[in-house]
Amino acid sequence: MDKKNNASAGFEKQIWDAACVLWGHIPAAEYRKVIVGLIFLRYISSAFEERYHELVAEGDGFENEPDAYMMENIFFVPEKARWKVISVAAHTPEIGQVIDDAMRAIEEENKTLKNVLPKNYASPDLDKRVLGDVVDLFTNMDMKDANRDILGTTYQYCIKQFAAYEGVKGGEFYTPESIVKTIVVILQPFENCRVYDPCCGSGGMFVHSAEFVEAHQGNRQKISVYGQESNADTWKMAKMNMAIRGIEANFGQYHADTFFNDLHKSLKADFIMANPPFNLSNWGQDKLKDDIRWRYGTPPAGNANYAWIQHMIHHLAPNGKIGLVLANGALSTQSSGEGEIRKNIIEADLVEGIVAMPTQLFYSVTIPVTLWFISKNKKQKGKTLFIDARKMGYMIDRKHRDFTNDDIQKLADTFSAFQDGTFEEVKGFCAVATTEEIAKQDYILTPGRYVGIEEQEDDGEPFDEKMKRLTSELSGMFKKSHELENEIREKLGAIGYEV
Repeated sequence: MDKKNNASAGFEKQIWDAACVLWGHIPAAEYRKVIVGLIFLRYISSAFEERYHELVAEGDGFENEPDAYMMENIFFVPEKARWKVISVAAHTPEIGQVIDDAMRAIEEENKTLKNVLPKNYASPDLDKRVLGDVVDLFTNMDMKDANRDILGTTYQYCIKQFAAYEGVKGGEFYTPESIVKTIVVILQPFENCRVYDPCCGSGGMFVHSAEFVEAHQGNRQKISVYGQESNADTWKMAKMNMAIRGIEANFGQYHADTFFNDLHKSLKADFIMANPPFNLSNWGQDKLKDDIRWRYGTPPAGNANYAWIQHMIHHLAPNGKIGLVLANGALSTQSSGEGEIRKNIIEADLVEGIVAMPTQLFYSVTIPVTLWFISKNKKQKGKTLFIDARKMGYMIDRKHRDFTNDDIQKLADTFSAFQDGTFEEVKGFCAVATTEEIAKQDYILTPGRYVGIEEQEDDGEPFDEKMKRLTSELSGMFKKSHELENEIREKLGAIGYEV
C-alpha cells in the first residue's frame, strides 16, 4: 500500500472511531449529519489555514481577502469558524453552539453553501461531553497529509459505513462502489462532458466519474456535473461531498422531486448515471400523464421504473449514453403497458447492453439487480450485448458481495470488444442478440435467455458410455426409492395406519 492509501486508511479509521464515540447517544441518521459535517468543517478549515500561511509568507497582505482563496477553489473561513476556535471550546458547555455558529458563518461567507451545512450541534439531545471527545479526535489528527483526495475518500468511506449501519434507509443515499465503478468504467466519461444523475444520492457517480477522467490524463475540473435529489439531508451530503472533492456541481438551489420539478429541463447530457429507487410506487403518474418525457408510452402508476428510463432518455445528447441500475423485474414485466414501453425502446435501437448482477451487492436490499446501458448512437446498430455476471465477485462477509477491479475490467473489456467489432461469445457469460432475435423472445431482456448455459469441461468419457452409466445410476436410485417406499408402507400398516 502506498503512502497516500496508508494515510487515507488511517483517517478513515480515526474518523469512524469518532462516529463510534457517538454510538448509542443519538439516532444513526442524526449522528451521520454530525460526523459528515465535522469532516467538512475540519477539511475546509485545514485547506484555508494552509492557503492562509502561504499568503502571509508572500507578504502582500491578501490573507484576509476571500478572493485570494476562491481563485484557488478554497472556501474562505471566517475567524470564528476556524478549527482552532472550535478545538479550544471542545470541553465547554457551549461547544455545540460554537460549531453551529461556525457553520452559519461559513454559509454566510460562501453563498454556494447556503442552507447546506448541518446546524444541529447545539441540540439538547447531543451529549456535549461526547461531542467534545469527537472534536478532540479531529483536532489530534495529523493533517499534514490530509489533502482533498484523502478527506474525500474518508467522507465516502463514512457514508458507506453509515449506509451499512442504517440498512434500507442507507440505500437512499449510497450506491455500492463496485456498481458505480462498473457503470463509470463501461461508459468512460471524458473531459468537457456533461454528466447527469437525476437521483444523485450523496454524489458517488460524480466522484468516480471525476476520478476516471483524472486517471486517464484528463482534468477533473473539466467535467460539468448536474444532479438532482429529493431528500433534503441527502442533497446536503452531496453538496458537501462535491465541495471536498473540488468538483463544481449544479444540484439546483434546493432539493426537489425529479418528476414534478425537473431542475435541469433544458439539459442534454453526454452521460447519465443513476441508481433510481427500485419499483417506486405512487410517484404521481396521474398528474403527469401527458408529460413530454413519455415518448415511448405512459409509465404505470404503480411502478416508476420506466418513468426513470424515459426521463433519462429525454435528457440525452445526440451521442449520449446512460448507465443505470434497475430491479430485475423491469427486464420482463408485461403489466400495465410496461412491456409495450420496453418494446418501443428496443425497436428505437437504444438498448446497447444489459448486465445481470449478483445478489448481495447492496447494503439495503438483497434482490438481484441489472445494469442497463442505453445509447443514442450505438456503434453496433440493431444489436444488444447481454452479460450474465451473477457468478462474478467475492463475498466480503456472509451478507455482502463485492467486485474486484479485475471483475470490473472484464465487464468493461467485453463492452469494448462488442463496440469495436472484436467480440467473441462465451457460453454462459456473454452473447450478442439482434433486435429481431429479441423480438422473438417477446422483447424480454433477461440475459440468461441469450447467453445460454456455460460449457462444461470435457471429462474424456464418451457420450454413449456416459449416458449408459447415468441411466443405470438413475434406475438404481428409482429402485432404492421404491424399496424405501414399500418399507415405510409396511411400518405404517403395522401400527394401524393405511396408506
